[in-house]
Amino acid sequence: MPKLKSKSGAKKRFRVTPSGKVRGNVAGKRHNLRKRTQKMKRTARGTFILFEGDADNVKKYFLPYG
Repeated sequence: MPKLKSKSGAKKRFRVTPSGKVRGNVAGKRHNLRKRTQKMKRTARGTFILFEGDADNVKKYFLPYG
C-alpha cells in the first residue's frame, strides 16, 4: 500500500497539538483592519482550535499522518 501525501497547503495552515486537536490561524487579520473593532483584532491575535467536524476532515483528508 503506498503512502498517502499530505496537502502542502494544509501543512502551512494547520498543526496538530499533542492531544490530537487541530490548531489553525484566525481569519480576518490581513487587510482592512481600520474597519475592524479593537476587540476583534485582539481576539484574532493568536491561533484557535478547529471545531470537531472540521478537525476530523483536516486529519482524515489533508494531514493523514499529522
